[in-house]
Amino acid sequence: MTYDIKRGVSLYSFQNDTFLGRMTLEDCIRTCAEMGAYGIEIVGEQTFHGWPEASVADADIAAWHDHMKHYGTTPVCHDFMLDYKRYKGREMPFDEQVASVRKDIDFGARLGVKFIRSLVSVDPSVLVAAAPYAEEKGITILVEVHAPLHFDHPWIMRHAEAYEKSGSKALGFLPDMGVFLDRYPRVWKERFIRNGCPQDAADFIERCYEDRRLSEYVINDVMLKWGPGPQVAMAETLRHNSAFSPKRMLDYMPRIHNIHAKFYEMTEELTEWSIRYDEVFEVLKKGGYKGYICSEYEGNRWVEDVQEVESVEQVRRQQLMFCKLLGEKAPQTLTARAA
Repeated sequence: MTYDIKRGVSLYSFQNDTFLGRMTLEDCIRTCAEMGAYGIEIVGEQTFHGWPEASVADADIAAWHDHMKHYGTTPVCHDFMLDYKRYKGREMPFDEQVASVRKDIDFGARLGVKFIRSLVSVDPSVLVAAAPYAEEKGITILVEVHAPLHFDHPWIMRHAEAYEKSGSKALGFLPDMGVFLDRYPRVWKERFIRNGCPQDAADFIERCYEDRRLSEYVINDVMLKWGPGPQVAMAETLRHNSAFSPKRMLDYMPRIHNIHAKFYEMTEELTEWSIRYDEVFEVLKKGGYKGYICSEYEGNRWVEDVQEVESVEQVRRQQLMFCKLLGEKAPQTLTARAA
């Protein structure tokens, strides 16, 4: 059986490689194409120097489209950042927020994407006000459902209600799979131990996560037994991460148009250590999801203190897992380990 779920990559996954100059934009796009992951998602600030403060030159946009054509890839989504709280030392007024979103809509249209991703902190009224312009440009604005928020959170429900009331089809959701963190990530635990967290404290916090204990209780217990330090920082991660059920996506599926396949560690057995992607894909199939699921590697910051970050290899493994879960034959260029 075939599905309409398509494989893609957020170039955010390669942030270490691009920052250190090991990979150019073309290198990133070619690498994705070689994996058969033809959907390309970007964070504008990472991919195009100077954006959004400075306009992106027509030549750079032309080169982007040349790469898309040459490698057979598809522009999927531009992730924009509306940091309205820190804008020029003041909070950005409503009208300026809307204007800023319109600017990203224009940029998305230049890139040829169908979607632009909004941070979850943006007020729904801002996105609703920008929706008519998005419709004119053929763009859909997707708010990212990102931990610690989830589909039953009042803020996300407020977005959903505002979208329905607006009647606009240019508003939707982009779930980040980090919302479904089933196990405490192994690379997180190991990094906190290297930072000075006692082994027994780390074991205790991990067990508490597995038991789904309330984060504030865990933080209090850690403070009482081990005192302040990196162990408290580790315990505080429980405030921002929970194991919600992927089934909650079903009620929102008509407005879900792109997915961030967040991951921290792909094992050699082609499983993600902390997220049950088999359950995620079963829900997507059941819901009839038609869109891209884009690899988003964020394990880099947890291992870069002790080893070379292998972003390409980690993405390769996740794409192989996607092929398996979709019943798709992996291209030969994907089966060979990254050099």
